[in-house]
Amino acid sequence: MDNIDILPESILDYAENHSEEESELLKKLHRETYAKILMPKMISGHLQGRILSMFSKMIRPKHILEIGTFTGYSAICLSEGLVPDGKLITIEINEELEPVFTKYFKEAGIADQIKYYIGNALDILPELNINFDLVYLDADKTNYSSYFDLIFNKLNPGGVIIADNVLWYGKVATQAAKNDKDTQCIQEFNRKVHNDSRVENILLPIRDGLMVLRKK
Repeated sequence: MDNIDILPESILDYAENHSEEESELLKKLHRETYAKILMPKMISGHLQGRILSMFSKMIRPKHILEIGTFTGYSAICLSEGLVPDGKLITIEINEELEPVFTKYFKEAGIADQIKYYIGNALDILPELNINFDLVYLDADKTNYSSYFDLIFNKLNPGGVIIADNVLWYGKVATQAAKNDKDTQCIQEFNRKVHNDSRVENILLPIRDGLMVLRKK
């Protein structure tokens, strides 16, 4: 499937037209991603980017963790809510994307606020001795439950985790999971966090689905 948006295109267009416009820098990054990068649909894009920015501005985090940098669009959006001395840590497994996101972090004027790691998040997360106020999870779906387990004790009380792609093209609500490991893993993650008494959660049917969790 090329389109990961659950909403009809007309509704999505209306929502974008009545939401804050993305910056010229983000528009440029979006265009370059679609022109030069494999699987460009993985970029957050206008509406989801503004949602991430809004959450960050409401939370006013000192430390943000992102798992899955891609070309840097979501990190730039999340950084908009950082307190002045705040930091964003982002982890990307694909080293070929490093020149793209580092260029845009510099153009956005946030390079000093961002620490990035290239590698497997399962190896990197245990080494991070930081507590986070906001976490954005947008990496390989088979490890979502493992990421949650590694992250939870590093999340401050009241901290928020936002997990992307939790509707997985709508497959989670169909019989497709029988033959699709990614769908099965997303279903497992959704059940796991929904039944976890340590968090409050809401699944938002935006784009490919956002699971928002708040640590009690």
